[in-house]
Amino acid sequence: MKLSSKQTKWSLVLICATFLLSGCENAVLLNPKGQIGMAERDLILIATGLMLLVVIPVIIMAIVFARKYRESNVKEKYSPNWAHSNKIEMVVWGIPVIIILILGTITWKTTHSLDPYRPLEHENKPITIQVVSLDWKWLFIYPEQGIATVNEIAFPQNTPVEFKITSDTVMNSFFIPQLGSQVYAMAGMQTKLHLIADEPGTYKGISASYSGSGFSGMKFNAIATPDEASFADWVAKVKQSPDSLNTMDAYNQVAIPSKYDKPKYFSSVVPNLFYDIMAKFGSPHMHKPDMQGHSTHISHNESSVAITE
Repeated sequence: MKLSSKQTKWSLVLICATFLLSGCENAVLLNPKGQIGMAERDLILIATGLMLLVVIPVIIMAIVFARKYRESNVKEKYSPNWAHSNKIEMVVWGIPVIIILILGTITWKTTHSLDPYRPLEHENKPITIQVVSLDWKWLFIYPEQGIATVNEIAFPQNTPVEFKITSDTVMNSFFIPQLGSQVYAMAGMQTKLHLIADEPGTYKGISASYSGSGFSGMKFNAIATPDEASFADWVAKVKQSPDSLNTMDAYNQVAIPSKYDKPKYFSSVVPNLFYDIMAKFGSPHMHKPDMQGHSTHISHNESSVAITE
């Protein structure tokens, strides 16, 4: 059966739509697995929906007007001197203003409620993970457990995680799309991010900021374990590793630029390594915690870093 011209056009449209929609299979931002990620997904959908209230009518009117007032349509009234309509002015200005007011209110509220520096309120004690951006891999330090890893982290589900983030190279961006916000990693500075996973699973973490030739391989696994016992088993596995970061020389070997690194475990780590990395960049002041959890102030003359805990 021979297809008509109209059927052929619609067939091509459907084929193109199929190819385009195939790219939406892994839309992880719309399939969040954490409290922050869900709130941000809802924010994206609400903001998009509100903006479509303007975009869709404009697109429809552009098509309708082009068809209705085409040169060949001699039946429509032609009003070359028409210039003003109060009703149109009210719609054109009123609806966008209302939408902007709504979006502004939502933005103000979520800017505070989704602040990445804001600790999550939860009955479970948070886990602290120190993050160091390297070329081109991620170093994760667990100060409470005394271990470190490359390109893999783990934490129990339903447990808040406090990430303290810095860089030992160019500026980068730390991002676990299914769990929530991205935050920049900058040399000599500490940024923070608080996330939580609502269900167990392995979530992909990435670098969301171009940082050189190995950028595309700067990926890591974020493992949300089913319970505390599973997390303890993971920690025990890391502590069995023959590798360690007990000296700065050992760290410097890890920091050598490399691409597409597989996960690696370190059974122990030199105390305050995270802060020593920041101190390399000579910022004015630093409050560096000692092993007993107290704070030691180091001046600019000692070439350290400003950190607000």
